[in-house]
Amino acid sequence: MSAPPDVAVRLGEVADAETIAQLLHDFNTEYGDFTPGPRALTERIRELLEAGEITVVLGGEPPEGLALLRFRPSLWRESLDCYLEELYVVPERRGRGLGRALMEAAIELARDRGAADMHLGTSEDDVAARGLYESLGFSNREGKADGPIQYFYEREL
Repeated sequence: MSAPPDVAVRLGEVADAETIAQLLHDFNTEYGDFTPGPRALTERIRELLEAGEITVVLGGEPPEGLALLRFRPSLWRESLDCYLEELYVVPERRGRGLGRALMEAAIELARDRGAADMHLGTSEDDVAARGLYESLGFSNREGKADGPIQYFYEREL
């Protein structure tokens, strides 16, 4: 995985579960979203990494950001789809290229693993993230004449 010379990126391993969990806990806490806490998250992250259900790219040393990916077989092609489930950079490191390095590494990794697409969602008010995604070639078709409006829905079960 390549990155700017001053930004170290690497794949997360099972041994990184506690660090990944803490970053995810801090992310959800920062935005007022539910978190089961670092201890429970550590166990869940460990399980998902061991099962190959998630792939994590860590940035910085010690890690100060992450990109969490999920891969699945595409229904429409003989390739994989990649979903960026989370992108997080600690507040002190924002605006200094870590998010871009994480995204570039995630895109490269997805291509290397045979993914044809990467999907993600972000909130309307996260202007910085939207700017980053768009600068990397992601398109939001909402309101554009070249395609239908796309919506992301969710529901608790």
